[in-house]
Amino acid sequence: MIIKELKSDFKNSLIGLYPSEEIQSFFNILSEKYLGLSRIEIALNPENIVSEEDSEDFQKALIRLKNHEPIQYIIGEAQFYGLPFKVNKHTLIPRPETEELVEWILSKQKLITHNSKPITILDIGTGSGCIAISLAKNLPGSKISALDISEEALKVAQQNAELNKVEVEFFQADILKTKRLPKQYDVIVSNPPYVRELEKKQMQQNVLKHEPDSALFVKDDDPLLFYHTISHLAKTNLKANGKLFFEINEYLADELPQLLKNEGFQNIEVKKDIFGKNRMIKCSLNEPT
Repeated sequence: MIIKELKSDFKNSLIGLYPSEEIQSFFNILSEKYLGLSRIEIALNPENIVSEEDSEDFQKALIRLKNHEPIQYIIGEAQFYGLPFKVNKHTLIPRPETEELVEWILSKQKLITHNSKPITILDIGTGSGCIAISLAKNLPGSKISALDISEEALKVAQQNAELNKVEVEFFQADILKTKRLPKQYDVIVSNPPYVRELEKKQMQQNVLKHEPDSALFVKDDDPLLFYHTISHLAKTNLKANGKLFFEINEYLADELPQLLKNEGFQNIEVKKDIFGKNRMIKCSLNEPT
């Protein structure tokens, strides 16, 4: 089989399941992974022969795509904040809006990196480690810690720290059962489960069928559970002038500021993502205005 035939068969197999642009994107991603060829190289060499082994890899990928499995799980990796990350069924696939959260933290923290003391940061519910590792990569000399309830997710996060050549202290904990955090931090950040069960009907099958429920969903009758728990812990484990950052559910953006105010936080700021959705919130302890 030659590349041109492989591409045609691949597209025909997915017509009706995905938009044509997405099918093309899948083919480009798999070509780079399995054939080691870029999109341009594929276009310039349509008559190149595809080995039987590579053809089988594409067929296996097709079966998984037909089952709506995310392409990132199929190739075992994703890009986040310009860095490579391993991902699997135990970790969420990093989202662009979470990159915006990282950028927001960095824009605030880089203002104080002249301080001789290293910045201490804790990432709660780290998953693949994308937030903690991106912060460690961009804040040299900082002391980054990260926790998750899942042992399997932490294994992936540790691999990602090694892949990106940064040091992050990972530890396992159920934040809902944690009475006190290990030490004091300059920054605590979390992208906790925040999708209400009632929102499932709005979500794509690739998310519902394959990404870990425990990292996504909260019960409809207590959607702020993680925010309440984490902010309560942060109140006693943030240093003076320390900051707390969350990724948030846009539908709960009106309720969260009051929750944080009740916990004693100040300078509460909700920030929109590039799509105009209320997606992040920041607050502080004892920070002068």
